[in-house]
Amino acid sequence: MNGTEMTDILLEKLKADSAEYKALETKGYSLEEKKNAIRSLMNIRMPRELPVELVDLQDEYLQNEQKVKGIVRLADIPTIKEIFDSKSPHAEKISLWQGDITRLEVGAIVNAANSQMLGCFVPCHRCIDNAIHSAAGMQLREECSHIMIRRRLKYGRNYEEPTGTATLTLSYNLPCNYVIHTVGPIVYGELTDKLCQDLQNCYENVLKCCLEHNIRSVAFCCISTGEFHFPHNQAAEIAVKTVTGILEKYDNCMERIVFNVFKDSDYKIYERILG
Repeated sequence: MNGTEMTDILLEKLKADSAEYKALETKGYSLEEKKNAIRSLMNIRMPRELPVELVDLQDEYLQNEQKVKGIVRLADIPTIKEIFDSKSPHAEKISLWQGDITRLEVGAIVNAANSQMLGCFVPCHRCIDNAIHSAAGMQLREECSHIMIRRRLKYGRNYEEPTGTATLTLSYNLPCNYVIHTVGPIVYGELTDKLCQDLQNCYENVLKCCLEHNIRSVAFCCISTGEFHFPHNQAAEIAVKTVTGILEKYDNCMERIVFNVFKDSDYKIYERILG
Protein backbone atom coordinates (compact mmCIF):
# COMPACT_ATOMS: atom_id res chain seq x y z
CA MET A 1 0.00 0.00 0.00
CA ASN A 2 1.15 3.59 -0.55
CA GLY A 3 1.78 6.15 2.18
CA THR A 4 -1.65 7.78 1.93
CA GLU A 5 -3.47 4.45 2.19
CA MET A 6 -1.31 3.43 5.14
CA THR A 7 -2.09 6.72 6.90
CA ASP A 8 -5.84 6.29 6.37
CA ILE A 9 -5.87 2.71 7.64
CA LEU A 10 -3.74 3.43 10.70
CA LEU A 11 -5.86 6.44 11.62
CA GLU A 12 -9.02 4.35 11.51
CA LYS A 13 -7.37 1.59 13.59
CA LEU A 14 -6.27 4.08 16.22
CA LYS A 15 -9.74 5.62 16.35
CA ALA A 16 -11.29 2.16 16.78
CA ASP A 17 -8.77 1.45 19.57
CA SER A 18 -9.83 4.60 21.45
CA ALA A 19 -12.95 4.57 23.62
CA GLU A 20 -13.10 8.36 23.59
CA TYR A 21 -12.33 9.08 19.95
CA LYS A 22 -14.03 6.26 18.05
CA ALA A 23 -16.42 8.72 16.42
CA LEU A 24 -13.77 11.36 15.58
CA GLU A 25 -14.68 12.75 12.15
CA THR A 26 -11.55 12.91 9.99
CA LYS A 27 -13.06 12.54 6.52
CA GLY A 28 -12.17 16.05 5.37
CA TYR A 29 -8.67 16.08 6.89
CA SER A 30 -5.62 16.80 4.75
CA LEU A 31 -2.80 14.27 4.78
CA GLU A 32 -0.86 16.42 7.27
CA GLU A 33 -3.90 16.73 9.53
CA LYS A 34 -4.35 12.95 9.45
CA LYS A 35 -0.72 12.45 10.44
CA ASN A 36 -1.17 14.89 13.33
CA ALA A 37 -4.29 12.98 14.39
CA ILE A 38 -2.31 9.72 14.35
CA ARG A 39 0.42 11.23 16.51
CA SER A 40 -2.17 12.72 18.87
CA LEU A 41 -3.98 9.42 19.34
CA MET A 42 -0.65 7.70 20.01
CA ASN A 43 0.34 10.45 22.47
CA ILE A 44 -2.82 10.17 24.59
CA ARG A 45 -3.08 6.36 24.61
CA MET A 46 -2.62 5.06 28.13
CA PRO A 47 -0.35 2.02 28.64
CA ARG A 48 -2.30 -1.18 27.98
CA GLU A 49 -2.16 -4.23 25.77
CA LEU A 50 -1.26 -3.43 22.19
CA PRO A 51 -3.09 -5.44 19.50
CA VAL A 52 -0.60 -7.13 17.17
CA GLU A 53 -2.34 -5.89 14.03
CA LEU A 54 -2.23 -2.29 15.31
CA VAL A 55 1.47 -2.55 16.21
CA ASP A 56 2.39 -4.04 12.84
CA LEU A 57 0.57 -1.28 10.97
CA GLN A 58 2.05 1.41 13.22
CA ASP A 59 5.56 0.03 12.71
CA GLU A 60 5.19 0.03 8.93
CA TYR A 61 3.88 3.60 9.04
CA LEU A 62 6.63 4.90 11.36
CA GLN A 63 9.41 3.20 9.42
CA ASN A 64 8.09 4.79 6.24
CA GLU A 65 8.02 8.18 7.98
CA GLN A 66 11.60 7.58 9.12
CA LYS A 67 12.71 6.99 5.53
CA VAL A 68 11.05 10.24 4.48
CA LYS A 69 12.84 12.19 7.25
CA GLY A 70 16.12 10.49 6.42
CA ILE A 71 18.46 8.57 8.69
CA VAL A 72 21.74 10.21 9.73
CA ARG A 73 24.56 7.73 10.27
CA LEU A 74 27.28 8.30 12.81
CA ALA A 75 29.86 8.37 10.00
CA ASP A 76 28.01 11.36 8.52
CA ILE A 77 28.26 13.43 11.71
CA PRO A 78 31.51 15.44 11.79
CA THR A 79 33.57 15.74 14.95
CA ILE A 80 34.51 19.07 16.50
CA LYS A 81 38.02 18.37 15.20
CA GLU A 82 36.60 18.45 11.68
CA ILE A 83 34.20 21.37 12.24
CA PHE A 84 36.22 23.75 14.38
CA ASP A 85 39.70 22.23 14.25
CA SER A 86 39.30 21.98 18.03
CA LYS A 87 42.47 21.42 20.03
CA SER A 88 40.64 19.45 22.73
CA PRO A 89 42.32 16.10 23.48
CA HIS A 90 38.91 14.52 22.85
CA ALA A 91 38.06 16.47 19.69
CA GLU A 92 37.81 13.31 17.60
CA LYS A 93 35.33 11.77 20.06
CA ILE A 94 32.89 14.70 20.35
CA SER A 95 30.39 16.00 17.79
CA LEU A 96 27.97 18.92 17.66
CA TRP A 97 24.97 18.24 15.43
CA GLN A 98 21.87 20.34 14.85
CA GLY A 99 18.62 18.66 13.89
CA ASP A 100 16.05 16.04 14.80
CA ILE A 101 17.56 13.58 17.30
CA THR A 102 15.12 10.85 16.19
CA ARG A 103 17.00 10.62 12.86
CA LEU A 104 20.33 9.57 14.41
CA GLU A 105 21.64 6.05 13.83
CA VAL A 106 23.81 5.87 16.95
CA GLY A 107 24.16 3.48 19.87
CA ALA A 108 21.69 5.42 22.01
CA ILE A 109 19.86 8.71 22.11
CA VAL A 110 19.02 10.44 25.38
CA ASN A 111 15.44 11.30 26.25
CA ALA A 112 14.72 14.10 28.71
CA ALA A 113 11.92 12.30 30.56
CA ASN A 114 9.57 13.36 33.33
CA SER A 115 9.32 11.63 36.70
CA GLN A 116 6.38 9.46 35.56
CA MET A 117 8.61 8.03 32.80
CA LEU A 118 5.71 7.38 30.42
CA GLY A 119 6.34 10.02 27.79
CA CYS A 120 4.38 13.19 27.06
CA PHE A 121 0.58 12.84 26.91
CA VAL A 122 -0.01 16.30 25.37
CA PRO A 123 -1.00 15.76 21.70
CA CYS A 124 1.79 16.78 19.32
CA HIS A 125 3.65 18.67 22.05
CA ARG A 126 7.00 20.06 20.91
CA CYS A 127 9.05 18.60 23.77
CA ILE A 128 11.79 16.04 23.13
CA ASP A 129 9.95 13.43 25.22
CA ASN A 130 6.97 13.61 22.88
CA ALA A 131 9.14 13.56 19.76
CA ILE A 132 11.04 10.45 20.83
CA HIS A 133 7.98 8.48 21.95
CA SER A 134 6.09 9.47 18.80
CA ALA A 135 8.89 8.30 16.50
CA ALA A 136 9.62 5.12 18.51
CA GLY A 137 6.00 4.01 18.69
CA MET A 138 3.55 3.00 21.38
CA GLN A 139 5.70 0.05 22.48
CA LEU A 140 8.11 2.49 24.13
CA ARG A 141 5.45 3.75 26.54
CA GLU A 142 4.45 0.16 27.21
CA GLU A 143 8.03 -0.82 28.12
CA CYS A 144 8.43 2.27 30.33
CA SER A 145 5.16 1.40 32.05
CA HIS A 146 6.37 -2.13 32.85
CA ILE A 147 9.60 -0.68 34.27
CA MET A 148 7.67 1.73 36.49
CA ILE A 149 5.28 -0.99 37.66
CA ARG A 150 8.24 -3.10 38.80
CA ARG A 151 9.81 -0.14 40.57
CA ARG A 152 6.55 0.74 42.34
CA LEU A 153 6.22 -2.83 43.53
CA LYS A 154 9.73 -2.51 44.97
CA TYR A 155 9.68 1.07 46.29
CA GLY A 156 5.99 1.81 46.86
CA ARG A 157 2.99 2.82 44.78
CA ASN A 158 3.85 6.55 44.91
CA TYR A 159 7.31 6.00 43.43
CA GLU A 160 8.46 8.52 40.84
CA GLU A 161 11.74 8.35 38.95
CA PRO A 162 14.34 10.47 40.76
CA THR A 163 16.21 13.29 39.08
CA GLY A 164 19.55 12.32 37.56
CA THR A 165 19.09 8.59 37.04
CA ALA A 166 19.41 6.78 33.70
CA THR A 167 17.03 4.08 32.43
CA LEU A 168 17.73 2.00 29.33
CA THR A 169 14.99 0.84 26.95
CA LEU A 170 14.76 -0.52 23.44
CA SER A 171 14.31 1.97 20.60
CA TYR A 172 11.62 0.20 18.52
CA ASN A 173 11.11 2.25 15.32
CA LEU A 174 13.98 4.67 15.92
CA PRO A 175 17.24 4.14 13.97
CA CYS A 176 19.32 4.14 17.19
CA ASN A 177 19.81 0.91 19.15
CA TYR A 178 18.56 2.16 22.52
CA VAL A 179 16.95 5.09 24.30
CA ILE A 180 18.35 6.21 27.65
CA HIS A 181 15.82 8.15 29.71
CA THR A 182 16.92 10.65 32.33
CA VAL A 183 14.87 13.04 34.46
CA GLY A 184 16.51 16.44 34.53
CA PRO A 185 16.18 19.05 37.26
CA ILE A 186 13.36 21.60 37.09
CA VAL A 187 14.37 25.22 37.68
CA TYR A 188 11.56 27.23 39.28
CA GLY A 189 13.57 30.27 40.30
CA GLU A 190 17.22 30.81 41.17
CA LEU A 191 19.77 28.36 39.82
CA THR A 192 21.38 26.54 42.77
CA ASP A 193 24.40 24.29 43.26
CA LYS A 194 21.99 21.39 43.90
CA LEU A 195 20.30 21.88 40.52
CA CYS A 196 23.70 22.02 38.80
CA GLN A 197 24.77 18.80 40.53
CA ASP A 198 21.48 17.14 39.51
CA LEU A 199 22.12 18.00 35.87
CA GLN A 200 25.69 16.75 36.12
CA ASN A 201 24.30 13.48 37.51
CA CYS A 202 22.13 13.11 34.41
CA TYR A 203 25.13 13.23 32.09
CA GLU A 204 27.30 11.06 34.34
CA ASN A 205 24.67 8.35 34.78
CA VAL A 206 23.79 8.24 31.09
CA LEU A 207 27.47 7.68 30.27
CA LYS A 208 27.79 5.07 33.02
CA CYS A 209 24.78 3.32 31.49
CA CYS A 210 26.57 3.35 28.13
CA LEU A 211 29.70 1.84 29.69
CA GLU A 212 27.71 -0.86 31.49
CA HIS A 213 25.93 -1.93 28.29
CA ASN A 214 28.83 -1.49 25.86
CA ILE A 215 27.11 1.35 24.03
CA ARG A 216 29.91 3.15 22.24
CA SER A 217 28.07 6.15 20.79
CA VAL A 218 25.41 8.34 22.36
CA ALA A 219 23.57 11.52 21.39
CA PHE A 220 22.56 13.90 24.17
CA CYS A 221 19.67 16.30 23.84
CA CYS A 222 19.85 19.59 25.77
CA ILE A 223 18.58 18.11 29.03
CA SER A 224 16.29 20.34 31.15
CA THR A 225 16.64 23.44 28.96
CA GLY A 226 13.12 23.25 27.50
CA GLU A 227 10.08 22.76 29.71
CA PHE A 228 12.32 22.47 32.80
CA HIS A 229 13.83 25.97 32.31
CA PHE A 230 17.49 25.26 33.06
CA PRO A 231 19.53 28.22 31.69
CA HIS A 232 21.01 27.23 28.35
CA ASN A 233 24.53 28.57 28.86
CA GLN A 234 25.05 26.92 32.24
CA ALA A 235 23.48 23.66 31.03
CA ALA A 236 25.88 23.47 28.08
CA GLU A 237 28.88 24.20 30.28
CA ILE A 238 27.86 21.42 32.69
CA ALA A 239 27.26 19.02 29.79
CA VAL A 240 30.64 19.61 28.17
CA LYS A 241 32.57 19.57 31.45
CA THR A 242 30.93 16.32 32.57
CA VAL A 243 31.39 14.56 29.23
CA THR A 244 35.05 15.55 28.90
CA GLY A 245 35.65 14.43 32.48
CA ILE A 246 34.23 10.98 31.72
CA LEU A 247 36.26 10.75 28.51
CA GLU A 248 39.44 11.44 30.45
CA LYS A 249 38.77 8.26 32.44
CA TYR A 250 37.13 6.05 29.79
CA ASP A 251 38.29 7.43 26.44
CA ASN A 252 38.80 3.98 24.89
CA CYS A 253 35.27 2.87 25.81
CA MET A 254 33.44 5.49 23.73
CA GLU A 255 33.58 6.00 19.99
CA ARG A 256 31.53 9.19 19.86
CA ILE A 257 29.49 11.52 22.04
CA VAL A 258 27.13 13.82 20.15
CA PHE A 259 25.71 17.04 21.55
CA ASN A 260 22.45 17.33 19.67
CA VAL A 261 20.83 20.77 19.49
CA PHE A 262 17.72 21.98 17.72
CA LYS A 263 17.85 25.77 18.09
CA ASP A 264 20.40 28.06 16.43
CA SER A 265 20.98 29.75 19.79
CA ASP A 266 21.99 26.44 21.40
CA TYR A 267 24.32 25.67 18.51
CA LYS A 268 26.09 28.99 19.07
CA ILE A 269 26.48 28.25 22.80
CA TYR A 270 28.08 24.85 22.16
CA GLU A 271 30.18 26.28 19.35
CA ARG A 272 31.61 28.84 21.78
CA ILE A 273 32.40 26.17 24.40
CA LEU A 274 33.70 23.49 22.05
CA GLY A 275 35.31 25.55 19.30
